[in-house]
Amino acid sequence: MHQRSWGRVSLLAILLAGLLGSPAVAQDVRLGPLKTLDGYFPFTPPADAAAWPARREAVRRRVLVSLGLWPEPTKPPLAPVIHGRIDRGDYTVEKVYFQGLPGLFVTGNLYRPKNVTGRVPGLLFAHGHWRNARLSEETPDKLRTEIATGAERFEQGGRSRFQSLCVQAARMGCIVWQWDMLGDSDCLQLSHELVHGFAKQRPEMNAADGWGLYSPRAEARLQSVMGLQAWNSVRSLDFLLSLPEVDPGRIAMTGSSGGGTQTMILAAIDDRLALSYPVVMVSTAMQGGCTCENASLLRIGTGNVELAALFAPKPQGMNTANDWTKELASKGFPDLQRLYGLLGAEDAVALQRGEHFPHNYNAVTRSGFSTFLNRHFRLGLPAPVIERDYEPLSRQALTVWDANHPAPPANDPAFEKKLLSWLATDSDATVSELAATADGMAEVVRPALEMLVGRSFTDAGKVAWEKLEGADANGIRRTDGMVRNATHGEEVAVTLLEPDARQGDVVIWLGDRGRGSLTDADGRPVAAVARLLAAGTAVVGMDLFRQAEDPPPRNRAVREDREAAAYTYGYNHPLLAQRTHDVLTVLAALRTGQVGDLGRPRRVLLAAFGDTASIAAAARAVAGATINKTALDTQGFRFAEVADWRDPRFLPGGAKYLDLPGFLAAHPLPLWLAGEPEPTEAEAAAYRAFGSDARVVRYAGPADTAALAAAEWLVAP
Repeated sequence: MHQRSWGRVSLLAILLAGLLGSPAVAQDVRLGPLKTLDGYFPFTPPADAAAWPARREAVRRRVLVSLGLWPEPTKPPLAPVIHGRIDRGDYTVEKVYFQGLPGLFVTGNLYRPKNVTGRVPGLLFAHGHWRNARLSEETPDKLRTEIATGAERFEQGGRSRFQSLCVQAARMGCIVWQWDMLGDSDCLQLSHELVHGFAKQRPEMNAADGWGLYSPRAEARLQSVMGLQAWNSVRSLDFLLSLPEVDPGRIAMTGSSGGGTQTMILAAIDDRLALSYPVVMVSTAMQGGCTCENASLLRIGTGNVELAALFAPKPQGMNTANDWTKELASKGFPDLQRLYGLLGAEDAVALQRGEHFPHNYNAVTRSGFSTFLNRHFRLGLPAPVIERDYEPLSRQALTVWDANHPAPPANDPAFEKKLLSWLATDSDATVSELAATADGMAEVVRPALEMLVGRSFTDAGKVAWEKLEGADANGIRRTDGMVRNATHGEEVAVTLLEPDARQGDVVIWLGDRGRGSLTDADGRPVAAVARLLAAGTAVVGMDLFRQAEDPPPRNRAVREDREAAAYTYGYNHPLLAQRTHDVLTVLAALRTGQVGDLGRPRRVLLAAFGDTASIAAAARAVAGATINKTALDTQGFRFAEVADWRDPRFLPGGAKYLDLPGFLAAHPLPLWLAGEPEPTEAEAAAYRAFGSDARVVRYAGPADTAALAAAEWLVAP
């Protein structure tokens, strides 16, 4: 195609100006209300057992990625300190603390049965949101009410439901480890207010050289309180298995409320558990209201019932109470039963009804758990199992700290920063090592990137093209239309420029002005687009989600009163991911020959500039070979530098996997880069892992000619 001279005011300019300004029809479901933790989270079992492993692996990976445990941190030596043994006749109680992470201590009590031989079962007991739970005692007035309603049986033992379960399990022949939630009882290095009541961002804890929990820089690395608590559960299991008398084939876990959440999570991610019993938590309704129960990415497209389902077909029990679990018998549990049935384990899942009881782990519920444990671990006790009374230990008797075992400093911001810095350094080293190998990139890094984006090309969805307007002028066909994604309920406004002498390629052209990036202020194609058209290449521009709004939008928030990103991003995609989905939607339409009259293009090329470069990099990382060549002017952008989680460029986890270079190195496809600094050693190794370093062209010319240089590279053979 020969070069054309564009008139100052031409029919093409007028038509382009009109078409590019056409608003999108407001049918996109993403414009509706954000999903919250109080939404509805049903679980749909697979059609057959063969379909479950793939879904289970995908959701399990989501859990691990969201908690910052994909890959897991380096495990320092536990170095457990066990002291203060108290003999209670048929069981003993000891005080324990050990390192979960360098300098971060897990604290609790160890209950051991007496007069038993051989290896015995182990039980992990995670308490929930009761202040100073492990060390607390019920008030006499409250206890009398509980006895009157049947929630408790004993005036003595009923003073501590947390000790009650431990004592009963020890009397049944189990070794029991009960540890503290972060910010509770003896575990106060991070304060209760920070862990469970965080409300306001702390600017002083959001610096590039040191940051704290809940900050955008922590979120960009998937560092969260929930991740720390999940890791404490993993390390608690490590500790229990380090005891020589514990049978590794019979390890159970239970917990109520927030402890029920911890139980579900460990059961989902750690195959060493043999039995799970989450209490007052499994529900299609409220998913966990505390900051310690929420993590960015965690429940997008899933919920607590499915998280519990990941444990199938192993034995699992749960219960209902007069709280958000009260409808579980009809909403959620039947679906779990169907899954267990598909897997040939109908008798391995159980529900204990108790809608007349309040939200707690009362004596009736504890009896249900003990009976379930007795049956599946074959402990040989008469069923149902009923507790016997005992004398609770005092707070002073249970606390792990004393003059010989001094407590570490409490609520120390310097320690918080040091801990997160260690986690970042450790993660960077592990990810760099993995990304330097083809297997590590394919099996760890790329699957993680797909989780951050929330969609890949294979699940882009069923798309359809709707033409809205079109016209021809000066040998260029212009078509304005909408690509609608029926699978996901989304739509993208698209403008297609198509030369008469089209050669079979199409370029997706992204810029900060959306479809307006195709033209200059007078409505004429910008020089780079004109170069593509002159070479016979069709060009597609699009308005990414909310990109046409003025002023430019920020990420919405679920709760303005709680500035914790997980309340929003734990259930909803951020703008950057949603805009990446738009690229995948249009890519799917192009690859299926649905955009205008293009048919199926020979090659699909991608170019992006400004803030859209990171979106294009994310799309390329999850689209693979469906994009043949990519040209990006990144302007040196890094996810780690985004200092506000309402910023439209923010992506939870974006900095964890080598940051933007991790996305760029994900596939060995031709790549042109402008605005990028020289790669670090780790980044260069990642490019080499797939041989992609040989396919990377780095532009070093003037910034104002970068787009034209990119166009020249794209149309080159």
